[in-house]
Amino acid sequence: MAEVRLGIIGVGTMGFAHASYLQEKVVNGAVLTAVLDNSKERAEWLEKNLDDGVRVFTNEEEFFESGLVDAVIIATPHYDHSYLAIKAFEYGLHVLCEKPAGVFTRQVREMNEAAEKSGKVFSMMFNQRTNPLYQKLRDLIQSGELGEIRRINWLITNWYRSQSYYDSGGWRATWAGEGGGVLINQCPHQLDLWQWMTGMMPTRMRAFCQFGKHRNIEVEDDVTAYAEYENGATAVFITTTGEAPGTNRLEIAGDRGKVVVENGKMDFWRLRVPEPEFNREFKGGFGAPECWKVEVPITGTETAHRGITQNFVDAILNGTPLLAPGVEGIKGLTLSNSMQLSTWIDDWVELPLDEELYYKHLQEKISTSTVKKEGNNIALNVEGTY
Repeated sequence: MAEVRLGIIGVGTMGFAHASYLQEKVVNGAVLTAVLDNSKERAEWLEKNLDDGVRVFTNEEEFFESGLVDAVIIATPHYDHSYLAIKAFEYGLHVLCEKPAGVFTRQVREMNEAAEKSGKVFSMMFNQRTNPLYQKLRDLIQSGELGEIRRINWLITNWYRSQSYYDSGGWRATWAGEGGGVLINQCPHQLDLWQWMTGMMPTRMRAFCQFGKHRNIEVEDDVTAYAEYENGATAVFITTTGEAPGTNRLEIAGDRGKVVVENGKMDFWRLRVPEPEFNREFKGGFGAPECWKVEVPITGTETAHRGITQNFVDAILNGTPLLAPGVEGIKGLTLSNSMQLSTWIDDWVELPLDEELYYKHLQEKISTSTVKKEGNNIALNVEGTY
């Protein structure tokens, strides 16, 4: 294969952004050949605004049976991700899926199984994994430089969204339309980075989600979660869309020091000797380990969506290892599902997550959602619209 023929499914704001950089030829070895959007009005607009060589489809079957694509980028509403990915694998296509992987882990697990069975390349659009800051922090953790993780705190409240944002689409911030709020819409990247950098998943979680606290919506817009790990480490994750000005501060403490990421930079305070060693040998009463502020070299440029797409194409053409393997999308989603479920049952949630219990509660929320779709309802895990 000399180049990968890419098709985009769902050409809204994000889908068109992917189409734009593909047409600018900034992704080596890739060519945009087709798009699929079931809005006839949108299709007419795309006919006028995409290159002449790009075929525009409104019929799903015609798109998949066209033979015009080798791989697809899925950029549809959340509930459609799993269904469309599975269908693409059945047609022998490689898949790059926008975040989140899905709305509930059960459907994402089915998607992962289909990917493995197909043998095709499967990646997630976790573009924050291309950020050199987070790559370096992951390196400090995975190499043992930070020591054993003891505490993780992430305060991410700079997701401000006004009521007019939510009112711009009837599907927004509804259980049937989006499947959640700040956790499923704004925070998938942070939830992914949380587990990707540390290499750990919690053993249990207790969360307090507040639904429609700051805005007239039915899903969560304010969340405080506490997690515990097998090694005794703890984590606190706080987020909201109703706070201004917001903060994005990540602090991770290990037994060899502490790292803080804020305002686009990283500070690393390294202990001269590990804390357990100091504690074991120090006999002076008051005292603390000697601590150095270390300048950590951070090189490279965040390549974001284009970088993930290039990596995806390189994996297809050359077998390059994926930066964001698709099967890992279930991990961050497990964290958000666990936070919602903990709130719904007003109790701790043990991990691995009880997927059937979560699905049961989600369906109850969907049944009372303000979104009333005609015909098939993708919220009930069957084919719908995008």
